[in-house]
Amino acid sequence: MVRLMRRALVPTPLRKAVLGWFDARYISRADHRQDVKDALWEVRTLAREVTSLRAEVVELRAQVTRARLDPARAGRWDDAHRLARETAVALDEVLRNEVLLWQAVDRADATRDRATGTQEPTAGSAG
Repeated sequence: MVRLMRRALVPTPLRKAVLGWFDARYISRADHRQDVKDALWEVRTLAREVTSLRAEVVELRAQVTRARLDPARAGRWDDAHRLARETAVALDEVLRNEVLLWQAVDRADATRDRATGTQEPTAGSAG
């Protein structure tokens, strides 16, 4: 495609307005070069960070392979877990029995009060 250009006299205010519009709309070559340099610097910085993070991941993986679970320690943990569960079940049963005991005491008090005809506040009732 051939582009034909003609030179024409353009008034200075119009030329400045058009150039100002182009400058505002488009980035200059110098600014574009600086943006490319900044982007390249960011890429290099990120590449260094990725390299250091990869080295750290390798080191952490090595630590994980060195820290294998000791079977004796695992057995003790399993025993402790089993004992904790058994203790929780037993304590739950004790608390249920205590509730049943206090319900029986309240029923006995209510029966005694009805038999004697008195109305004394009990520890569990609001006075």
